Amino acid sequence: MSPQISQARHELLCGKYSLQLGKKTHVVGILNLTPDSFSDGGVYFKDIGKALARIEEMAQDGAHIVDIGGESTRPGSRGISADEELDRVIPVIKEASKRIDIPISIDTSKSEVAEAAIISGASLINDVTGLRSDPRMARVAAESGAGVIIMHMKGEPRTMQENPTYCDLMREILSSLRESIDIAADAGVAHDRIVVDPGIGFGKTVEHNLAILNRLSELKVLDKPIMVGVSRKSFIGSVLNKPASARLMGTVSACAIAIANGASLVRVHDTRELVDAAKIADAIKGEGDRLS
Repeated sequence: MSPQISQARHELLCGKYSLQLGKKTHVVGILNLTPDSFSDGGVYFKDIGKALARIEEMAQDGAHIVDIGGESTRPGSRGISADEELDRVIPVIKEASKRIDIPISIDTSKSEVAEAAIISGASLINDVTGLRSDPRMARVAAESGAGVIIMHMKGEPRTMQENPTYCDLMREILSSLRESIDIAADAGVAHDRIVVDPGIGFGKTVEHNLAILNRLSELKVLDKPIMVGVSRKSFIGSVLNKPASARLMGTVSACAIAIANGASLVRVHDTRELVDAAKIADAIKGEGDRLS
């Protein structure tokens, strides 16, 4: 294990929270308040009691962040209005912020939704468009003191999986992420409030996704904590020939590789299992560095 990968340390500031990333992997639990997300769509849709119970369960599992989204970004999905998205997420965020004492992330590309979520108790913005779709988003992050997760996506959810191509996969992802980081910095977002995400499954083929995980350490040149979201995704299904409901072990394996190659955060549905997996990966990395 390369020490320069595993010993990377970052402090992530988000609202009232300060997360020490690098010493241990942080697990981000997913909660989709949608009727149509690819894996758990409809499970928590318009059921605030079930949603809150799941949020509390994830916190008890040891999740370090809960990421709440009200609009599906699965391949082929179409957008919804800001009003509809607000109706789905704000009541849950308001109540969840009273029940758990870990950061809540709002998964949105709309500044109006992000702003309302932060007022309601969220402290992170997870923008799959990398601050590109809404010119006001970076300013909302800067003025609120929220952290921001900047993801790479080629195209848009509705069309992103229609034959995505790259001349130089990692170089293009790095270039795009640098541009998004510059958007954040120009708006006044502090460097220690930014996380990058290569966007597994967002405008990528199976081969692209596998290559990104294999070459993830190349993103360390950005000097930002790296989040990876592989949970139950279709590339795992393609390799294993299994439906989303049977991709837990594939998810664990992909997350372990991501951690070994430099991920500081993993975004997952199965928090209990991935908290354990991350602890083992961290222990192996730590002992390997100590004795190297």
